[in-house]
Amino acid sequence: MEKLIRVAFLSTYPPRECGIATFTQDLFRELQKNCGLQTGIIAVNDQDYVYGKDVIQEFPQQDRASYTKLADWVNRSAIQVIVIEHEYGIYGGECGEYLLDFAERVQKPFVLTLHTVLPNPSEKQKQILQELCKKSSRIVTMASNSQKILCNIYGADPDKITVNPHGVPVFEVPSREELKKQQNLEGRTIVSTFGLISSGKGLEYGIRAIADVAKKHPDILYLILGQTHPVVKKRDGEAYRESLEKLVNDLGLQQNVRFVNRYLEKEELVRYLKMSDIYMTPYLGKEQAVSGTLAYAAGYGRVIVSTPYLYAEEMLSDGRGMLADFRDAESLGRCINYLIDHPNEKAEMEQKTLELGRTMSWKHVADRYTEIFKEVARRS
Repeated sequence: MEKLIRVAFLSTYPPRECGIATFTQDLFRELQKNCGLQTGIIAVNDQDYVYGKDVIQEFPQQDRASYTKLADWVNRSAIQVIVIEHEYGIYGGECGEYLLDFAERVQKPFVLTLHTVLPNPSEKQKQILQELCKKSSRIVTMASNSQKILCNIYGADPDKITVNPHGVPVFEVPSREELKKQQNLEGRTIVSTFGLISSGKGLEYGIRAIADVAKKHPDILYLILGQTHPVVKKRDGEAYRESLEKLVNDLGLQQNVRFVNRYLEKEELVRYLKMSDIYMTPYLGKEQAVSGTLAYAAGYGRVIVSTPYLYAEEMLSDGRGMLADFRDAESLGRCINYLIDHPNEKAEMEQKTLELGRTMSWKHVADRYTEIFKEVARRS
């Protein structure tokens, strides 16, 4: 009988609202189906949360001393492999530098999962990631182009790096036509964007693009799905969303843009995605290494219009969608019009995207992680 491997994830975790928390929960739930693993969560907190039984330990993000205390706790525990879900903003100190205290002190091997790999980091960002890469047993990145950046910019050992895509949840949902019928949206061309809303998402350019498209295709409907990012809400309230709503009114797009301003459960989100004709990410930053929302859209075979951030360039290669220019509503609008006007090409793109999407189910992704954990445990 195979020996049980004890794995703990260092990450944010629901009910904290954060893309990394959702990612970790999805992966964790899939791994729990594997009887060869015993898994738990070590949650990093920016405030007090009430967690369920998944969470075996928690610590405050901004308390530096807690990072070494946590490492001592891990060293005494039966945990065999730690998985650090890394994003600069979720750990304490400048660019999350307190995490290095944990990495320095912990004696158990750790797998480093990278959600952002910056090609032009600040000195501090570079130093932190270099140290973490050096101390890790394995590095997981979700995009092939990050592999090259890790080796060339951060000096990571290429033999440590594995590319494993962002997972996608699998739900059986009705066809696009049936879903439109249920929502009284028959005959509408639906473009959607989802995720926690913040100014970096460039949604004002998406809205202006829809204004261009609506001149030619008045049946267009743009669904902006999701609530304001809690960190943004705490700092700025709803100023960004209100500016978007004002823009919609100023452009007379009340019939063409709809906000779904709430947290969406995954199945409801998938229904909206499946109903969409086009998925759009008008993000502003070139350096985005991974987008969970784009992964979901690809997973369900949606044709994608996006600005050319790193992850989008990779996901949309081989004719799986169309790239528009950054901060350019006209360019986004041209892409959307082209897809509406060329339905056969659009159908071909959807088929290519769906083929990629089939390799991204959480089951496939979790199986690859399991192999990594087994190998790290064997070597330690």
